[in-house]
Amino acid sequence: MTRRPAAKLDLDALRNYALRALSQRALSVSELRRKLQLKAELPGDVDTVVKSVQSYGYVDDQRLSESIADSRARGGTTGAQRVVRDLLKKRVAPSVAREAVAHAFKDVDEPALIREYLERKLRGKNLGEYLKEPKNLASLYRKLRVAGFSSPASIRVLKSFTAQADELEDVESDGCESV
Repeated sequence: MTRRPAAKLDLDALRNYALRALSQRALSVSELRRKLQLKAELPGDVDTVVKSVQSYGYVDDQRLSESIADSRARGGTTGAQRVVRDLLKKRVAPSVAREAVAHAFKDVDEPALIREYLERKLRGKNLGEYLKEPKNLASLYRKLRVAGFSSPASIRVLKSFTAQADELEDVESDGCESV
């Protein structure tokens, strides 16, 4: 079966396509631009559509970043570094992403978030016993780092459960972190 090439869209159809895409989910300017470039009949139409959609306030990277960062900070499922990474994947400008995350997480108690995360991930396990095994400690530390929690806060919380967490500080100071 041969596949037909996708039909290219003129200016009006491209504008309608952009509005449909934005009605399905919030997109960054860069994400919208990439989608439109795949569909546009004329490359110049992409800029015209993006500018018109921006002028109506339908796409705004600052507002998108603030919204995502606020919801993640309130949700307590990830740390600030993870939210920045996710915003950068959405192709939001790094300065905009970092500013939004810093504002959203300024009043968040990171150690408390880490404790909630650990309780959720390790329901029913005695953390003191579980973390006596070095591989479990290392695995849990990596999970915390991938979840976006800072290294010092992660180590501090893990120290409250086991003295072996001191070894993680040595690994951090050597610059041998693999995460």
